[in-house]
Amino acid sequence: MSVKQGLLALLAEGPMYGAQLRVEFEERTGGTWPLNVGQVYTTLNRLERDGLVEPTGEADGEGRISYRLTEAGASEVTTWWQTPVDRDNTPRDELTIKLALAVTVPGVDVQSVAQTQRTSTIRHLHDLTRLKQQVMRKQRDAEGHEPQEGVANHDLAWLLVLENLIFSAEAEVRWLDHVETRLHRESLRPFHRSGSTPATSRPEDADERAAARAEARR
Repeated sequence: MSVKQGLLALLAEGPMYGAQLRVEFEERTGGTWPLNVGQVYTTLNRLERDGLVEPTGEADGEGRISYRLTEAGASEVTTWWQTPVDRDNTPRDELTIKLALAVTVPGVDVQSVAQTQRTSTIRHLHDLTRLKQQVMRKQRDAEGHEPQEGVANHDLAWLLVLENLIFSAEAEVRWLDHVETRLHRESLRPFHRSGSTPATSRPEDADERAAARAEARR
């Protein structure tokens, strides 16, 4: 998610100044994507330039200026809620790139790379699970209290973020298990660098690989 869309979504609730936006953003996402105030104000300046937000008036006694959505900004937020996240532009994943390169670079112990990452990911998964249990205990303790009208449910927001991170970590562990299984099955061969063509390769092989990559991106 871009910072731009996140700030616009928060401003849909009412005017806020930069520090407020930073606090609200981090509380609602559990601090998973921390922001600094400079980043917030830089984004606000761009949003104002694009006609999506505007200052509410003069600065307060502490020199803070609140911003509110313009009509165009409100329309932008509505469109964002209604539009699915684009998955066609695959983000660069360091682990995937690391292992893809490891199997092509001579002398790299790929099994060790995968096992080291698996151990780290499982440790991270345990930490996330403990955090989830803490949030759920807090929710259970609050069940006897009436929810305050107009107060954002930060615990639920944080729980959704945590569960997404947990599912991602679980999927990564399963993928690493698959990597180790495949490494056992495959006979790794030296990587043929760009410009050199193995004697056994055929032009149609490259076409088939390109077609497979295109199909995987769909």
